[in-house]
Amino acid sequence: MKNTPAAGGGGGNFGSRDLLATTGDYLRLWSVSPDDEKGGPESGMLKSKKEAMLNNNNKSDYCSPLTSFDWNEYDPSIIGTSSIDTTCTIWDINTQQAKTQLIAHEREVFDIAFSAGTDVFATVGADGSVRMFDQRNLEHSTIIYETPNLEPLLRLEWNKQDHNYLATFKVDSLTTTILDIRVPSMPVTELGGHHNPINAVAWAPHSSCHICTAGDDSQALIWDLTQMSKRSVEDPILAYNAEAEVNNLQWSSSQPDWVSIAFANKLQILRV
Repeated sequence: MKNTPAAGGGGGNFGSRDLLATTGDYLRLWSVSPDDEKGGPESGMLKSKKEAMLNNNNKSDYCSPLTSFDWNEYDPSIIGTSSIDTTCTIWDINTQQAKTQLIAHEREVFDIAFSAGTDVFATVGADGSVRMFDQRNLEHSTIIYETPNLEPLLRLEWNKQDHNYLATFKVDSLTTTILDIRVPSMPVTELGGHHNPINAVAWAPHSSCHICTAGDDSQALIWDLTQMSKRSVEDPILAYNAEAEVNNLQWSSSQPDWVSIAFANKLQILRV
């Protein structure tokens, strides 16, 4: 689940409403507003309304589950989704139609993320590759990296300040791989530090040299990558031990001093 990156709501056909998107069987859009029946804005209570369900296969009752999605930060009318059926779809939420659908990998696609602008995005999947696409020329894609034994890659994140770098990690991996798209196939560095599999990674929104990782060892670790091109990065600069396995994390773009982590039935907000 993610909220629209546009300040002031979704724009376009959705006006100034605050939007959320979720994926599972389909991509769904929800509007969120204060619940007047429960005290209005002062109460902090919200109500949701389903605005749309986007489906690109109306000829069949069967749908391939969606594994992830990304909301474009530069044009909030664009959402990209990835699926177990090897495809990725780029949606225009104003028209509620697919702009592009392509076969992205040889096996299931596990994650998709936009780079700077609206055209370039990258994907990872069960075939163990990181692939980069440009919507202006979809006849070709660039394989940025492949795992040594083609182990599945689960997630990827673009660096928010320097879009030459991205981070990814394998399924059940204890390390995060940092890649430079200008030097394909060769990781810049690998971050260890975890004793159980990694579940999430997030770049700092205000710095090109800091990244946070979290995993099943109940740890959230922040790393300084300033010297990564000169030497390996051995230890994190900050560490937090949660009460249980950390399933997800987010680094606030509007308040970069705060990182949120999710574990068990709790959400914690940590000051960096």
